[in-house]
Amino acid sequence: MVVAKDVMMPMRDGVRLAADIYHPAVNGKVVPGKFPVILGRTSYDKTWPQLWIEPVANFFTPRGYVVVIQDLRGRHMSEGTGQYYHTANVHEGEDGYDTVEWIAEQSWSNSRVGMVGSSHGGIVQTVASLTKPPHLTCMWVDVAPTNIFAHEAREGGAMALHMFGALFLHAYDAQEIRDDPAAQRVITDGLENFRHLVSSMPFKPGNTPLRVVPNLEKTLFDYYYRGEYDEFWSQECCDQTPHFDRAADIPAVFSGGWYDPFTFATTGQFSEMTTRNSSPQRLLVGPWTHSGMRSGATFAGDVDFGPDAGFGNAVYNEHRLPWFDHWLKGLPSETQEEPPVRIFVMGGGTGQRNEAGRLDHGGKWRFEYEWPLARTNPTTYHLRSGGGLTTEAPAQNDQSISYTHDPDNPVPTIGGNMVGLIEMVKLPKWADHSYVTPRARMRQVVQDGGAHQQVTADTFGAKPPYLPLAMRPDVLVFQTDLLEQDIELTGPCEVTLWIASTAVDTDFTAKLVDVYAPSEDYPGGYHLNLCDSIIRTRYRDGYQRGELMKPGEICQARIALPPISNLFKAGHRIRLDIASSNFPRFDVNPNTGEPVGKHTHTTPALNTVYVDNTRPSQIVLPVIPG
Repeated sequence: MVVAKDVMMPMRDGVRLAADIYHPAVNGKVVPGKFPVILGRTSYDKTWPQLWIEPVANFFTPRGYVVVIQDLRGRHMSEGTGQYYHTANVHEGEDGYDTVEWIAEQSWSNSRVGMVGSSHGGIVQTVASLTKPPHLTCMWVDVAPTNIFAHEAREGGAMALHMFGALFLHAYDAQEIRDDPAAQRVITDGLENFRHLVSSMPFKPGNTPLRVVPNLEKTLFDYYYRGEYDEFWSQECCDQTPHFDRAADIPAVFSGGWYDPFTFATTGQFSEMTTRNSSPQRLLVGPWTHSGMRSGATFAGDVDFGPDAGFGNAVYNEHRLPWFDHWLKGLPSETQEEPPVRIFVMGGGTGQRNEAGRLDHGGKWRFEYEWPLARTNPTTYHLRSGGGLTTEAPAQNDQSISYTHDPDNPVPTIGGNMVGLIEMVKLPKWADHSYVTPRARMRQVVQDGGAHQQVTADTFGAKPPYLPLAMRPDVLVFQTDLLEQDIELTGPCEVTLWIASTAVDTDFTAKLVDVYAPSEDYPGGYHLNLCDSIIRTRYRDGYQRGELMKPGEICQARIALPPISNLFKAGHRIRLDIASSNFPRFDVNPNTGEPVGKHTHTTPALNTVYVDNTRPSQIVLPVIPG
């Protein structure tokens, strides 16, 4: 390869974006000719070896591609300081269009451009496709939200606090403080004390460490204060879903993981594009967390899915290369004859603890022809007053169930669909900080992925006694009898609750759990979380406008659970946990009804779930016959 560093590409408003361009070379000289182009646009530094150079530039360039990796506006070596607002950047679509078309005009380009990128690098692909650059030929969108209100920052109306952590990730290397060591120290101090910060809400403008990067602190309070879906969230850069009809009709792959927070987006975008477009669309979903496919891990959290679950960059590129060779070079590809959907069905393992100390949950890959699966049998399971979960309808006299939600003692998060809940490990005072980069000191505050729903001394916010979550008085547990035969659930789930509260506003959470029976390795059984979500009750009738409840009044609330694919083996139970907090995955509702993010105090709430036949709380599960 020969690399042209920091090539400045002009955008339509005069701002120039920096790109590194990797050319195929022989003996140190650029190979003449026109080549197809792989484009990645990133907020995470185009020179990051593990993210861009090794898996993209070093792989594709020797195989006959020019690779272009570009820093987004206001990031790293690009111009536009102060114009970067995390994932809410108004120029994103125009910048994507201008970049693709600049590439197409170059002498080394054959005018066929394919885009790659994960997370934010996937968002920018979707936004660019809405502008329809004439030379954007195909895309591979990985683990990317398409609606940052619903998928990223305000799930169910609550704030997903992993976005607070994500803003720190972008602040510590922000252009705005590149030459300001004191400001950099404010950010690293904040990351070192991240647990204290998230436990000290409400946040106040000017009082968070993000104040040293004003554009990112502004983004924090847009995420935190804007509980309603308003003009900010409806911007195209924030929500692409209403504009899918304008997306370029080009071949695309959408990939993600069952433990990724954006699985709704991944599967939903595939379904929409398949319906609207004539060009081939593909869906790939594995048993992965947000970075699991690229890491090569066979596990997510404390749960292992077997050797077939591991991808890593080597296997990832085995899939990407024929895709791009076909659409950018015109080469034949046998993979084009495969069914368009490839999913990993979790479950079916031994249930034992493997050599690495993780649950052997197992699983296998399977091809499908559509999403959601056409043969799905949506099956209603009713919540019962004795803690049952049955297909049999409840009786008239099934009693309601009440519990106290105390905002000062929230239910702790154990595993789940998260990314970015991070902190920095503090170094000893005698250590030379110059030898340890900030990123190398980062670790997760809460482990994402699967985990036994048991509180330990290491659980964030845990208080003794350290018991299973199912034993907390503020967690309602509903479960089936021991299954007599295997049951596969593949698809999204929806919970409908009939509720009341002594508060004018509170939260209800739902979590789907695969319950293993007690065994030698797990004497208390293993309670494996599969998916979860939340509803802030002021938004029970929609997110455009909040409406407080009347204390004691019975109303209905729905919780949409993200899609899964899991085989519940005979002898297991299907379980649904209902509570009113899941912290720090979501911010805790103070129960006061004050403006979102601006509460002055907290108060306990007595919350009630009704389960009789006139108010049948239930979950609809996507059962796959056979």
